[in-house]
Amino acid sequence: MTVLLWIVAASVLGGVLSVASAALFAMHARAHWLNGLVSYAIGALLGAVFLDILPEAIKLTGNVAMLSGTILFGILLFFILEKLLLWRHCHHDHCEVHEAVHSYRRSGLMILVGGSFHNFVDGIIIAAAFLTDIHLGIVTALAIIAHEIPQEVGDFMILLHSGYSKPRAIALNLISSLATLIGGLLAYFALQSLQSIVPTLLALAAASLIYIAVADLIPGLHQRTRIRDTVEQVLLIVAGISSIFFVNLAVGT
Repeated sequence: MTVLLWIVAASVLGGVLSVASAALFAMHARAHWLNGLVSYAIGALLGAVFLDILPEAIKLTGNVAMLSGTILFGILLFFILEKLLLWRHCHHDHCEVHEAVHSYRRSGLMILVGGSFHNFVDGIIIAAAFLTDIHLGIVTALAIIAHEIPQEVGDFMILLHSGYSKPRAIALNLISSLATLIGGLLAYFALQSLQSIVPTLLALAAASLIYIAVADLIPGLHQRTRIRDTVEQVLLIVAGISSIFFVNLAVGT
């Protein structure tokens, strides 16, 4: 399968899986399942960053210090974008994306605009990873899908409580997910002649996944303080990291 087909397949599959999961949770909503998915997603994101994306970026660059600086810049950039209502759909003093099942103050329109922007960026990240290495692309796509599912569940619930019917919410989320494919295709054709910037894009990809895990997802876990909950969270984070590790073994790295 060609790199372009990998990018298309990963972008489409990620959107379909996340939207289908969101619809399933809406019909059989259990907060405990969503909490578990969030913990697993944290592990998958951090595993992809530290086991795959960063090692590959370091291998491709001749200036590790510049690469590290790019990651720091990326984290600050995503913080600023979040404050400007573009990244992760937030517009209060704290991020509501993964508290969405319990908070419905954001409008459905903001969900769709912010979600489309986020999906577009995901597509660029997926394309950059696949253009570097097929294996890296697979791992990166899996990590992105892992964090998309709990996000889409929250967004879907917001749309329902904003007055949208279930069929319309599903349709709008599917349309929003097409931004991943658009971002992937644009990045594929643009990066064909700009391979020198791939390490920088990988560093920004690492920064975005670190920011999502640390700033968006982990704070929500601290709301559950029982020892049992903490043990479960740690085990699921380890499971997420382990899944990336075993994908590495399966594809022969």
